Amino acid sequence: NVSGTLRARATKVGADTALAHIVALVQEAQNSKAPGQRLADRAAFWLVFVALIGGTVTFLAWWLSGASTSTAMLYAITVVVITCPDALGLATPTAIMVGTGLGAKRGILFKNATALEAAARIDTVVVDKTGTLTKGEPEVTDVVLADGATQPEELALVAAVERESEHPLARAVVAHATAKGLTIPPATDFRNVAGHGATAVVSGHRVVVGNRRLMDTEGIELGALARARDELAATGRTAVLAAVDGRAVAVIALADAARPTAAAAVADLHDLGITVVMLTGDNEATARRIAAQLGIDTVIAEVLPGDKADKIAELQRDGGRVAMVGDGGNDAPALAT
Repeated sequence: NVSGTLRARATKVGADTALAHIVALVQEAQNSKAPGQRLADRAAFWLVFVALIGGTVTFLAWWLSGASTSTAMLYAITVVVITCPDALGLATPTAIMVGTGLGAKRGILFKNATALEAAARIDTVVVDKTGTLTKGEPEVTDVVLADGATQPEELALVAAVERESEHPLARAVVAHATAKGLTIPPATDFRNVAGHGATAVVSGHRVVVGNRRLMDTEGIELGALARARDELAATGRTAVLAAVDGRAVAVIALADAARPTAAAAVADLHDLGITVVMLTGDNEATARRIAAQLGIDTVIAEVLPGDKADKIAELQRDGGRVAMVGDGGNDAPALAT
């Protein structure tokens, strides 16, 4: 903001900020007691009595056998110090503090010590697809051309039309053309056809970009590209059709790409003996394609957001100790379950 005025209002400060809440959460986790610690505390409580009784018996035994009071007291204190369960009482809280501290450094926040202890018994991890296993942004995966068409020329014409659109798929096509170093010409007479695609005039050519219904409306025959379009759609990709001057020239396939770290994360979970389940509202073909890339065997697809929690509960009823990983508000019921 070079020449204007910027007014900023702080809506949360101090203890109300997100950072303060994170700090409080870590502190709460470090100060909470896990079930294992409660057991250790009970054992330590009784062992203190054992230590005191042992010290008393030691003192009386040495004193009655003729040793001086100071000698008897020395041996009694030695028995109490050695027997007292300091290590048992300190080991668990120390482990919890170290565990939650290392987790916080890695961006992992534990609600409390019970959650930390329960995490060790997880045998099933259910993962949302879009935005969690994938980037949540479509990318161009394939460009199939009709006979006689050249990719740089046709892709530049398509990108010129898509540059005028705000649709996520359009932005992905423009990004793909830009990454290839293509010069994108200006478009005129742009017209957005809601739910179908767009048309424009580019370098003297009338370019139509969109789905099958738009091509039918425009009276454009797909020819050999129809088969390519069906094959790409069957693998879970979104197929965008392009036509120049009334002739179909290309099918551009787009898909939500997997995160670069997702496959390694799934492999690490498998190495721990944990079953990984993909739970998504997306169609079966798309889910299967991403699952195959990442090595996920179990896929539950086409599930409405409200039904995700029911699927989690179903896995729990089957005896699984289930963890849920999701990034969106529609995952909240499943995360809570």
